[in-house]
Amino acid sequence: QVQLVESGGGSVQAGGSLELSCAASASTYCMGWFRQAPGKEREGVAAIRSDGSTSYGDSEKARFTISKDNAKNTLYLQMNSLKPEDTAMYYCAADRAGTGGYCPSVYYRFPDWGQGTQVTVSS
Repeated sequence: QVQLVESGGGSVQAGGSLELSCAASASTYCMGWFRQAPGKEREGVAAIRSDGSTSYGDSEKARFTISKDNAKNTLYLQMNSLKPEDTAMYYCAADRAGTGGYCPSVYYRFPDWGQGTQVTVSS
């Protein structure tokens, strides 16, 4: 099991940027970012494999960038041109075993999850 701690959330005006971080307690095979807005289902934002291959959800490809520092076991999500509809709790997820399906993919079945960091975008 991997322990995950997200940070970097906050309040920003529309058009602004934020970088989220997720510190993992161990090396991982697959990691991802997810978000959940009030009253909505959780959705996959982006995923990354240990070799650096990435995949994005449909709506974030042009504005968000997922990256990972393997030496630090830290995952990042750079978010640019933020919109009010990006307001959500953002969660980091990870897997060490590589048994959750194809990675990178936001449909990968991640067993380990962080507590989340809130992102609020005002208009």
